[in-house]
Amino acid sequence: MQTILVCDDDKEIVEAIEIYLTQEGYHVLTAYDGEEALKTLQREEIHLIILDIMMPKLDGMRATLKIREISSVPIILLSARSEDADKILGLNMGADDYITKPFSPLDLVARVKSQLRRYTQLGTLAESTEHIYRTGGLVVDDEKKEVQLEGEKVRLTPIEYNILLFLIKNLGKVFSIEQIYENIWNEQAVGVDNTVAVHIRHIREKIEINPRDPQYLKVVWGIGYKLEKR
Repeated sequence: MQTILVCDDDKEIVEAIEIYLTQEGYHVLTAYDGEEALKTLQREEIHLIILDIMMPKLDGMRATLKIREISSVPIILLSARSEDADKILGLNMGADDYITKPFSPLDLVARVKSQLRRYTQLGTLAESTEHIYRTGGLVVDDEKKEVQLEGEKVRLTPIEYNILLFLIKNLGKVFSIEQIYENIWNEQAVGVDNTVAVHIRHIREKIEINPRDPQYLKVVWGIGYKLEKR
């Protein structure tokens, strides 16, 4: 059974989310501020975290930063604010998804399932043939779910890994933001914001010596992104 940590200082919201997720068969742990969430993560095996942004002691943004220091577990942020700047900031901090309050319980459950599916796939070894993709000093081993740059391991979140894997399987081919979104999120790209661009920037920061002058993950202005053959 997969365990989800729900953290919000509004106990009614926590209870409501817990009811819906429990009905879906998940084991739910609860916390009411960022510090409590971190302590729970350190002592329990957590598969996904739902984290409110506005909380006492340690807010969701700072908690996300601290979580990313020790874990790549998927994080879904909750916020009463819907501005794009807040979404981008949350993704920059290391979150995998962002939901604006009030939200549909069905939407939340669907997003939870989607993130868990990616996280599970990232941690599952392939059954048979070894799959290694290489360009220059960048290597993606899809059997071990490992990324290496010049022999050094690179730590990616599940979404970052899936984007990189998709691009390295299609070396030299340019994909639009919408195409990347639809292939990674498995849903139609309607009104896609800066989500893909934020994750691309994160990947660059991890695989490029100079992210401002990338040698691998390049933008083709007005069209999209590609992973360069080297």
